[in-house]
Amino acid sequence: MVDGPLSGLLVIDLTRVLAGPYCTMVLADLGARVIKVETPGTGDDSRHIGPFIEDKSAYFMSLNRGKESIALDLKADGDRAIFDDLLARADILVENYRPGVMEKLGYGWEALHARFPRLIYAAASGFGHTGPYKTRPAYDMVVQGMGGIMSITGHPGGPPTRVGSSVGDITAGLFATIGINAALYHRTATGEGMKIDVAMLDCQIAILENAIARYAATGTAPGPLGARHPSITPFAAYQARDGYIIIAAGNNGLFEKLCGVLGRPDLMADADFASNDRRTQNVDRLAHEMELTLRHETVAHWMAALEAAGVPCGPINDVAQALHDPHVRARNMVVTIDDPVTGPLEIAGNPIKLSAFADPNTRGAVPDLDGGRDAILAWLGR
Repeated sequence: MVDGPLSGLLVIDLTRVLAGPYCTMVLADLGARVIKVETPGTGDDSRHIGPFIEDKSAYFMSLNRGKESIALDLKADGDRAIFDDLLARADILVENYRPGVMEKLGYGWEALHARFPRLIYAAASGFGHTGPYKTRPAYDMVVQGMGGIMSITGHPGGPPTRVGSSVGDITAGLFATIGINAALYHRTATGEGMKIDVAMLDCQIAILENAIARYAATGTAPGPLGARHPSITPFAAYQARDGYIIIAAGNNGLFEKLCGVLGRPDLMADADFASNDRRTQNVDRLAHEMELTLRHETVAHWMAALEAAGVPCGPINDVAQALHDPHVRARNMVVTIDDPVTGPLEIAGNPIKLSAFADPNTRGAVPDLDGGRDAILAWLGR
């Protein structure tokens, strides 16, 4: 286990695939002990999702490092007794079943709170535990479509485009983690646990930010804009001689510096570009004028010149380039699992850097299904 501010806390992890495991992974990275309770025989569904290394799922490994696994059938009396022993010692229970499943098993919030009043119960589901859609199943793609984010992703006139990362699941995992930490603070003050109900669809609405403001202000639903910002200009990907460069000149001062780098004082003097609002109204013309100059030199040339002038800019990296970026490496955002079967596997590090705790460049082993049973039972005195 990693040493962190949550060290000493026990998390019972009844989750699978992505939203729930992402939440418990963050809790583990912050020091909590996470015991993953899995279905006997099959385990977490993501154990069977590729890509595979030596028959082990790299997908599962990336989300479940540093956890322990015990396989329990929560419909069998003997396994329920073990689960009850775990709950008696637990601080936090995280689950991502459809609403009603835990109640059918006898482990719904009301029943658990009566027995374990200090237990914090976090539920991540597609649509939450209230509302007309609460019993519907959901995957990331479903809530991306329903939550509006796909409608503002991609290029105008293009087909529906999924965000390249599973933001439906990941945001639910992150909001659940935030809720858990708030509940821990509340418990410190009151001694009482609470239920945290996080819906993937709710989280998609929560991250629409500027799109909601634009709709509220104009009454028109925004659409996709490709790689540019909807209300700040120039703030987009622009064509240089050998590829694209991101330029984000978010105010008049930065735009003036950009014009200086480009050697284009005429742009600064043009009334169409005199303010951010005017630049946004004339976004296509400004992009055309900028690219007339940008296409004469390479991305590397413009990166050096813009950085020297203090204009925010960046390349468009693929995943390999991003993972090998020296700053990413310096921030310890690529760490290693040393698995006895697959060998070393690089995964994403913890972006939460805490002054009081080390940020190790390795993470705990990935548990085999039921691999922690003997140690867990011994710890329970069974």
